[in-house]
Order: sequence, then structure tokens, then C-alpha cells
Amino acid sequence: MTFLHRRTVLRAAAGGALAGAAAVGCGPSGGDTGARAAADPSVRATGPPPGPSAASKGPKGGRASRLPAPSSPSKPSPSLSLAPLPPGLPAQIEHGPRTGKDVALTFHGQGEPKPVTELLGEAERAGARVTVLAVGTWLDAQPQLARRILDGGHELGNHTMHHLDICSMPEAAASAEITECAERLRRLTGGIGRWFRPSRARRATEQVARLARQAGYPHVLSYDVDSLDFTDPGPEAVRRAVLGAVRPGSVVSLHFGHAGTVAALPAILDGLHRRGLRAVTTTELLT
Repeated sequence: MTFLHRRTVLRAAAGGALAGAAAVGCGPSGGDTGARAAADPSVRATGPPPGPSAASKGPKGGRASRLPAPSSPSKPSPSLSLAPLPPGLPAQIEHGPRTGKDVALTFHGQGEPKPVTELLGEAERAGARVTVLAVGTWLDAQPQLARRILDGGHELGNHTMHHLDICSMPEAAASAEITECAERLRRLTGGIGRWFRPSRARRATEQVARLARQAGYPHVLSYDVDSLDFTDPGPEAVRRAVLGAVRPGSVVSLHFGHAGTVAALPAILDGLHRRGLRAVTTTELLT
């Protein structure tokens, strides 16, 4: 199948399956990243915002949705045998080494299963691997996709339980958002995954980063390239946003659940290939 034909097929599938889908994006929080710390030229930390915003009430009547029956995978989860990370990584990771040829495409995970499967298949046909930060309620609704992601050689992590503004939540509610999603991942895959990304924020507050560490996530996964695909600007705008900003070592923020992202992926992968760049998991990028 030619590149153009694959793009046409994906665009058609995305348009039908995702029509009317609600936006699920994480808007940037804390403003511009500002001056970068120069201590580590390989992996750059992003500092937390000046302080947590005023606490808002947690989910009202927020009884967690019932866990799906635990899966019984026939083989151990790949999340249990991840390569060790190098020492000295910052608490909040924005990008990887700039000296190589790898980039990480990271997806905020929720959306209808058919276009998600199409998107994963397109990545795999191009030899690409991605990192998916899953929302817990999405894992409840689509538990089969957790195994599909891992079996495709991709990486699966935590993007909170309900995709609320975690950085403005009281401590107990924010902690529950992280730990409940971690429990879904554990039940479905045997492990909580390596990465945590806060919902509706580019960077975690000090409180959220601390709660993530307590839940088993030493590093918060941020990004240095924001595709803004959750604003549904169309596939060409998504392609331009990614390829116009991506560099070796970049961590790119993308989203499931948006037709323009599905349609743009073949052109993004082709553009990376033409530059000699390779899309890998975040763990591969850093190791």
C-alpha cells in the first residue's frame, strides 16, 4: 500500500469513527517554558509552576467506575521488563538526548477503539513505536486496548483516572487520580507502567510530582513539541506543527480521539523518515 493510499484510508476511517468526538486535550499549563536549565544538555527538566493553583473541589460523588475483570495475559507484560533508565534524570522530563536520531511520539490515551487500532497499525507498518499515557476511565471502557498497545511494542503509562485538572485539585483527590489509574494498569497488564503525565497540564506542580513519586512514578513525562491536535485544526496543521518543531530527542504531544491526528500520522512519520529521525518509545529515547 502506498503512503498516499494509507493516508486516504486512515482519513476516511477517522472521519467516520470520530465524527462528533469530544475534545480530550490537555491544554498547556504554567505558560511558556521560559529559559531552559543548562546543567544537563541531554535531558532537560522543566521546573514546576510557581505554586499550585487554588484548590478546586474534586469530582462530586466521584465513586470510581468498577474495575474490569482482571486479564490473564498468556505472557508477562513488557512493562515488567523495561530497560533501566540512566541515573541523573530530572524529576520532569521534557526531551531526550539531542545528539541522536530518535524522537518519542506520545499520545494522551482515550478515544474510540477502531481509529486507535488503525493509528497503532500505521505506526507499526512504518517501524515506529509510541508511548500511550492512558486515562483510567478509557481503560475501563476499552480494556482490550491495553494489551493491544503493549503487544505492538509500544509503551503504556498513566494519564490520571478521570482526566481532570489535577494540578488544581486537593491533595487527596489528586492522589486518587494517580493511584486509581495505576491500579487499572496493574490489573490489566501486571504493572503500573513507567511514565506518568498530569492531565490538563504540560507540567506537574510540586504536589503532583510528589504524589506521582509516591505512587511509583519517579519521573513526570512532559514534552517539548505540542501538536495542538486537540484543538482539531485539521491534519495539515497537525503535520506542520509537529514537523516544524521536532528535533532529535523531542518528545511530541499528540492525542487519540481526534480525526486530524489519525489522518496526519502517515505524513508525520514520512517527514521524520526523510530527516533520518526514528520514532521510538520514551524509554528507548532515554536509554
